[in-house]
Amino acid sequence: MDTNTLTKQKGSIFIFLVVIIFIFSLVMLGLMSYATMELRVTRSSINREQAFQIAEAGINYYEWHLANFPNDFWDGNASTTSGPYVHNYLDSSNNQIIGKFSLTITPPPTGSTVTTIQSNGYTLAAPGTDRTIVVRYGIPSLAQYAFLTNSDAWIGENETINGQFFTNGGLRFDGTGNAPIMSAKSTYTCQSWSGSPCPANKNGIWGSATQSTKNFWQYPVPNTDFSAITANLATMKSSAQSSGIYLLPSGGSGYSLVFKSDGTVDIYKVTSLKSDPNGKDVNGTVHSENIDWSTRSWQSNKPIPANGIIYVEDNTWVEGTVKGRVMVAAAVLPQPTNPPDIIIQNNITYLAKDGTNSLGLIAQGDFLIGYTAPSNLEIDGAIVSQTGSAQIYDFGSVKDTITIFGAVASYGVWTWTWVDGGGNTISGYANTVTVYDANLLYSPPPSFPLSNSGYQQISWNGY
Repeated sequence: MDTNTLTKQKGSIFIFLVVIIFIFSLVMLGLMSYATMELRVTRSSINREQAFQIAEAGINYYEWHLANFPNDFWDGNASTTSGPYVHNYLDSSNNQIIGKFSLTITPPPTGSTVTTIQSNGYTLAAPGTDRTIVVRYGIPSLAQYAFLTNSDAWIGENETINGQFFTNGGLRFDGTGNAPIMSAKSTYTCQSWSGSPCPANKNGIWGSATQSTKNFWQYPVPNTDFSAITANLATMKSSAQSSGIYLLPSGGSGYSLVFKSDGTVDIYKVTSLKSDPNGKDVNGTVHSENIDWSTRSWQSNKPIPANGIIYVEDNTWVEGTVKGRVMVAAAVLPQPTNPPDIIIQNNITYLAKDGTNSLGLIAQGDFLIGYTAPSNLEIDGAIVSQTGSAQIYDFGSVKDTITIFGAVASYGVWTWTWVDGGGNTISGYANTVTVYDANLLYSPPPSFPLSNSGYQQISWNGY
């Protein structure tokens, strides 16, 4: 082989090696770029996950803070300090600061118990990679049931309950329901007013409801302390005296409150009563006294007070159209032998059923429907009979339909309908419709009692 041929072969091999090295370098550069990119993605994912965990730590911290300081929406600062409130986040393994979370707290708006917490978290290693969580917490009110009673109850076949039903007694349920229907009794002896075959030993809940309604039956469940539903009347009285509407005993039959769509209330003294027929109450007592007003004298027109409290030391008639948030309490302290009642003689409705309007009606005695009430009656509000019953007397006359939009709490036996042993309506309202107002749960009327459960999470959103 001559020298020129050998030289050419060596040159070809060199070029081939250069090409191989170049291709290898390109592949390696690609692999290194890909590895670098993957490392960055991994680091970014780690930073995002750590930022998310730091933000969640901020939420957990303020949840604890509200549990211990339920009225502090300023992270321990003065209420004039609006935030955001920044906290260090420590690595528990070495006690080193590795990130921060920033809290923005939105206090409950007027008439609500709902607090909004926004937590923004990030690591010191990558402060530009932050995560945010927004959570809404609220304290539920005790108006969480469409109906609550401390006694036995009977829901007839023409009655509809839209919302939760709870009784500490036994329950005959022949009507329609669409939410949990609960009794604290495993078994009980039904009373004769519950119709045939009572008195008899029955399950905590029984009756001829359809299977779709029976699917909501739950018994026995833990007893509900009905006394917890009782608003702090002394506090309400003080609030009414200081900045609400406070009405002393009328010296007559009581007061008539007529709510108006402009957000005011006309106040009348009831000067005479109609001649109603005798009526029998749920306890079998016959009442000869009249309960419907006949004449009344105008006293004043007042705007619904800022604190929403109207406290009346006398029997109280309520009607009209409610604009705003208001609580009417008819009570005398200390409680007398015959505590005041609230009587409904005409419709009482909201200007709009959109959560902006709310009415509480707390009767220290009975919550009564008058003899002359409309055949088709609507009551919007959260009704409480503190020591008596929510009822219409057995006057021996039958009306058409009563509709409750809100909630009913009755200490004693409750009824809008009277039936005979065969289940035929003989007095009161032939049809009863109770529609639970879901706004009452976290936006109850002013001073309406709250659950002792504390804050509960309503919604969670992370991004």
